Amino acid sequence: MKILVIDGQGGKIGKQLIEQILSKFPEIDIMAVGTNAIATSTMLKTGINCAATGENAVIVNSQKADVIIGPIGIAIANALYGEVTPKMSAAIGGSSAKKIFIPINKCDNIIVGVKDLSIASLINDALDVIADLM
Repeated sequence: MKILVIDGQGGKIGKQLIEQILSKFPEIDIMAVGTNAIATSTMLKTGINCAATGENAVIVNSQKADVIIGPIGIAIANALYGEVTPKMSAAIGGSSAKKIFIPINKCDNIIVGVKDLSIASLINDALDVIADLM
């Protein structure tokens, strides 16, 4: 199974996702893509070997992934303060990969019906979904 972790801003959510995925599923192939160089650099600190940055990296790797995971903003054009381009969100939405979104109520996007949980709790829920997909 190939998991694509996409994050922007400082990459902290992506870094936490990768660390938790690797600790629970060390055999999984993980690719990290940052919407900017700082996010990519932060995710690389987890020790993974595969990472890239930018719009084309999101487009190309979205088509190769079995699972795409990241904050909900990665699927919304112009989210993350403009870091997510319309082409990025279209590639993610159009991918045949299963998508797991972390519901973050920031950047003018509010997900109603979602409890205000910690990032750690949301990541644990995401890991449960990955386990079910395996």
